[in-house]
Amino acid sequence: MKRVRFAFFFVVMFGLGMYLGTRPPDDQSEEPVSTEGEAVAVAQTTTTTTTTTTTTTTTTTIPPPRSATMAFTGDLLPHSGVQNAAAAWAKEAGAEGWDFRPMFDEVRPVISLADLAICHLETPISYNDSNLGGYPRFNAPRALVEGAIDAGYDGCSTASNHSYDQSASGVVGTLDAMDEMGMPFAGMARSEEEDLAPVLYEVNGITVAHISATYGLNGFVMPADRKYLVDVIDAEEIIAEAGIAKAAGAEFVVVSLHWGNEYRHEPTVWQNERLAEILPSEEVDLIVGHHAHVVQPVDKVGDEWVVFGLGNFVSNQSGNCCVTASQDGMIVTVRLLENLDTGKIEAVGVHYVSTWVDRHNGYVIRLAEPGRDDLPSETALILEASEGRTEDVVSSRLGPLDGLTAESDFRNGLPTADE
Repeated sequence: MKRVRFAFFFVVMFGLGMYLGTRPPDDQSEEPVSTEGEAVAVAQTTTTTTTTTTTTTTTTTIPPPRSATMAFTGDLLPHSGVQNAAAAWAKEAGAEGWDFRPMFDEVRPVISLADLAICHLETPISYNDSNLGGYPRFNAPRALVEGAIDAGYDGCSTASNHSYDQSASGVVGTLDAMDEMGMPFAGMARSEEEDLAPVLYEVNGITVAHISATYGLNGFVMPADRKYLVDVIDAEEIIAEAGIAKAAGAEFVVVSLHWGNEYRHEPTVWQNERLAEILPSEEVDLIVGHHAHVVQPVDKVGDEWVVFGLGNFVSNQSGNCCVTASQDGMIVTVRLLENLDTGKIEAVGVHYVSTWVDRHNGYVIRLAEPGRDDLPSETALILEASEGRTEDVVSSRLGPLDGLTAESDFRNGLPTADE
């Protein structure tokens, strides 16, 4: 899997020109065609002439359709309690600083199996691990991104209501740190050129683009001449960015949206309005949502999928401050498959596995599987309840016949694109 960024000159001069002026038809694939030919051999002697006709059949093998599996997870929300637990994990290992890696131990096998795994980094990252903070103005240590990389993530969406918690310098420091650690990102930028440059991933021969935007910034206002720092949800701008990405070679465009009302499972009117503006466009192929801190339903608009909300993946939220379901989350895997008739890349199914944040045991992200006998019985019952809550919400609109399935155990591998 390879991620590529394009330069501003290329995007503006080539991407906009190709997309707005000379955008090619959707179907540019050329299927291999079996060919047949005849070869005639003539053998002559001094006494007779014999003509022999031999038919040779040449078979062209049509390659199998390209396929890939993408994984998406909920909010990485490093409250002070989460950061303190990471410091305790580091101390237990005889190291200084913070270690978030143990929190991902149970889910690492699932995330690392995906061909492309995208996290949602909800907060700024301190470039030099100074001025750290939790709610309400977050600033997390670099080790959080290191933990995400170790867990198997290939990139992150970064546009959220907390993106501007540390002002413009916080945005720049976050992206500088992510660049140094080798973690791709979408949703924040240090320049207009970077903002317009498509974020592309090469996944099993499929070019996937990623766009990220947020409903707002908790009242903070970006400078008028630096609106590129954080992408804010605007349907026209998102569709235009998706068009630029497709002109640059993207075959499938994923849009991560930070939207919805906190602790509300049902999508709001505003979410549905933005969905109706964005997903039906030819340029956008999938929407994945965050921010509500509880899971929301999975649905379709025509043949295209929307994951309204993935819940929390790691946070310090619980029934003590918020709602019990704020400890619930999920890993969603989206299966991509090439349609050999059209040449298009399509999302042909969505699987999800429920997760739960174990706040009292180092904030480990648990797989919420029923009947677990490797944990205390009390914890096992909590996990079973968590899975039930998640399934009730996520599968409230679609089910297996629609291509949405729940998987409680991915240890033996992820579902494939043709299952």
